[in-house]
Amino acid sequence: MQERYDAVVVGAGINGMAAAAHLAQAGWSVALVDEHESIGGFVAAGQRTVPGYRHDTYSSWHPLFVTGPVYAELGADLHRHGLEYANTDGALTATASDDGTVTTAFRDVEETVAGFREPADRDAYRAALRRFGTHAGRIGGLLGSELRSREAFGPLWGLARAGGRTELSAYAREVATSGRAWSRSHFRGPEVDRLWAPWLLHAGLAPDSASGGLMVPVLAATLHGAGLPVVVGGAGNFVAAWERLLAERSVAVHTGRRVEQVLLRDGAAVGVAGEGFSFSAERAVLASVTPTALYGSLLPADAVPPEVADEAARFRPGRAAMQLHVALSGPVPWRDPALAAVPLVHLSDGSGSTAIACAEAEAGLLPRRPTVVVGQQHVLDPSRVPAGAGSLWLQLQEVPFAPVGDAAGELDPAGGWDAALARGYADRVLDRVGAHAPGLRELVLGLDVITPTDLAAHNPNALAGDPYGGSAELDQNFLWRPLAATSGHATPVPRLWHIGASTHPGPGLAGASGHLVARRLLTPTRRERLRRRARG
Repeated sequence: MQERYDAVVVGAGINGMAAAAHLAQAGWSVALVDEHESIGGFVAAGQRTVPGYRHDTYSSWHPLFVTGPVYAELGADLHRHGLEYANTDGALTATASDDGTVTTAFRDVEETVAGFREPADRDAYRAALRRFGTHAGRIGGLLGSELRSREAFGPLWGLARAGGRTELSAYAREVATSGRAWSRSHFRGPEVDRLWAPWLLHAGLAPDSASGGLMVPVLAATLHGAGLPVVVGGAGNFVAAWERLLAERSVAVHTGRRVEQVLLRDGAAVGVAGEGFSFSAERAVLASVTPTALYGSLLPADAVPPEVADEAARFRPGRAAMQLHVALSGPVPWRDPALAAVPLVHLSDGSGSTAIACAEAEAGLLPRRPTVVVGQQHVLDPSRVPAGAGSLWLQLQEVPFAPVGDAAGELDPAGGWDAALARGYADRVLDRVGAHAPGLRELVLGLDVITPTDLAAHNPNALAGDPYGGSAELDQNFLWRPLAATSGHATPVPRLWHIGASTHPGPGLAGASGHLVARRLLTPTRRERLRRRARG
């Protein structure tokens, strides 16, 4: 072994960074290893179009981070190292439908429900948010615990005490319910569905996916409470704050190192190795990778139980995604001028059009009317663009990785995601935005397209261009994430732990799985507690 540590963390995305910082704070010597030349995973920024414009390359919005356990523990230190957020106190998110209707949510719930057509829907919306607020701590406790352990009994018991078996049953039913069905059963008008069905895409779901009935009120309550914080100066400043924090805690960061195997001794993980390097881990190895990589290539076949290997080989990616970055010479010329103040706009008719686009992508088709996520970060952080200019952060979460056709019959995908297809589909997206913002095309100074194959090439955890670490459908989520055959973040290999978006609680910029495993490693076992008592 060339270098020795208490723990080695593989993968320097948000979960790897969180785990490394937490363990190092407790006095462990920690190595953080990543194949890229910089840390951050899908958190990055750069000048991707023309000089003077800064774009968040992949992820951008931080409501899950600022409401999660990692920020609660490390937020003050990250701010001390330069992290600064810009946020909204007014307009939060809006959906612009094809008929020109705009539905807007504000930080203020009363301002939001004032736009609802049906008075009964206003009361129902208030009640849904109030209900989640009553139980948020317990639901958060479940999402932040090992579901197949005694640790989950505390939040479950608290939920049962607060709401009784009736409330427990209601939540179980919502886990089995789609977002579309939940909205239909609670509201008469279309506003809630239009606002929040497109947000299910950000959780790796579709409007008709099970668990959407739980996620819609969770997403709504989180955004009303936390807003849509973005990093001042771009996401690169988030990574820079983490770099300073990790250096302060003496974490050894090894970039440009691709881990090719987990080293074993007597059946337990004792380190990692790649071309030209090896690091020993005296106490733990944490791997922020997909089950396919962990059990299919990083471990020797004879160390993996057959049922685990079989299930890992069948681990499914979700839909692919792509990103467009657009530099504009002026503000977005929205037909509805109120949209100029909204940080994030969805172009969608709600469950109707978004579900169709999801189905087309699942069938291998380029959607005819994609749901477009229109990010206007410069509304919150003007430093990202020159004075008087604008930019667009466009995300498409309903595209096939290997397209076999075009639902509109206009584009030829025979060459896969080559330059011609990327530009052709980008034109469709820009035309869709332009229908709500006449004159947009005349303002375009630069365009950068990141295809699904680009995503997969950048991050090995983006299987088939899925940035969410694997499908979040119910059979591959919660109790069954990452696999039904493994017990949460523990693996069949002693001292080897599995973290990242492929594990519970799933995708999202929160760092929850890294924090959870680090906390578990630092919690004395019953045997250790008994030994301490015996000694003293």
